[in-house]
Amino acid sequence: MRLLPLLFATAVCVSASGRYLELSYPPGDLPIHSRYTLWVPDTAKPLRALIVHQHGCGAPAARGGSTAAFDLHWQALAAKWDAALLAPYYMQVDDKLCRDWSDPRNGSEKTFLTAIRDFASRLRRPELNDAPWVLWGHSGGGTWVGIMTLLHPERVATVWYRSGAPLAETNIPEAVFSIPAMTNAGVQEREGRFKGAWDNSLGWFQRLRAKGAPIGFAPDPRSSHECADSRYLAIPYFDAVLGMRLPAQGSLLRSVAQSGVSVTAASITGDASSTVWLPSASVAKAWAEYVKTGAVSDATPPPAPSFVTATKSASGAVELSWRAGADFESGIQSFLIFRDGTQIAQVPETPKGRFGRPLFQAMSYHDTPEAPLPAMHYTDREGGKHAYTVVTVNSVGLRSKPSKPARPVIE
Repeated sequence: MRLLPLLFATAVCVSASGRYLELSYPPGDLPIHSRYTLWVPDTAKPLRALIVHQHGCGAPAARGGSTAAFDLHWQALAAKWDAALLAPYYMQVDDKLCRDWSDPRNGSEKTFLTAIRDFASRLRRPELNDAPWVLWGHSGGGTWVGIMTLLHPERVATVWYRSGAPLAETNIPEAVFSIPAMTNAGVQEREGRFKGAWDNSLGWFQRLRAKGAPIGFAPDPRSSHECADSRYLAIPYFDAVLGMRLPAQGSLLRSVAQSGVSVTAASITGDASSTVWLPSASVAKAWAEYVKTGAVSDATPPPAPSFVTATKSASGAVELSWRAGADFESGIQSFLIFRDGTQIAQVPETPKGRFGRPLFQAMSYHDTPEAPLPAMHYTDREGGKHAYTVVTVNSVGLRSKPSKPARPVIE
């Protein structure tokens, strides 16, 4: 039975430059409710790929994953490649088993494919039906993206497994051994509660690499099961692989058989003959830094904010708003507000970073923005006839050039 969408809506939120759509589905082939949020960049070009950011198991993970499409840093990757960014939200409650959705064969595959068809129809973007998939999954989401890769290897451009993989699967199509992938786990998972996530991640890498697959393994020395700062390697990894895999036209993926670099990895895998596959020398450099420190450095400043507006309200205060794309390498930590060339504020005043670097969109355990989502807005209660500029600060502390100045207009 084909599921019918319950909701179609445009969400209102800060965005790099694009629109949001949501579709919800009742229990059917999948025994739990599901909701899909799609971000599409403002482009008249055909969409070239679909980036899927899949949350893990449990109600907190599901709620955390529900904000993934609103992430400015992941939107920057999607916009660069004329791709859509999709956040599936499987509304698992405490009395439901993770396998209700994390094994796609239990119904989430059908619901996911239905959502793609419905998005393509609503957006009048038929290319979404055939667009290659870029799959990112955390924990049980790693299992989900892995099994989806086994079921649809011809659709998958690349995969990132964070602390989860389908190691128990025995039927692996030959085509899977040609798909670029990365397994990524926290070193602190090796013992205790999350030992299975470590073993699955390392084991899946070893199993596929033994068949010559273009796959890497990136242990994070600073984390356990949380995603921490893995995005600073995942995003440049996907960027490099998409440059190798996406065709100029159509949806037929290009092979990476004669591309990429191999790096000796004996010290991190325990296998004296082990090597990891990486898509480029620059990603290999970032990988070497990440597996040593859990971080990736950046020497490039972020782009400046744009579309700064200053509106004087009836109370005399000046309401500032702006737009800003994320620094591709390092995201956004904060914004600095200047009045007549003098800094008067930072937004947010104290960036939060419980699970990684402090960011404008505070990052959750699940590599998604914490709710409530912040706005690019500041109120100057002093008011007056001033010139305002805004500066972006990226997550390593580098500043952009100031935006073009804005002066208040009467509301």
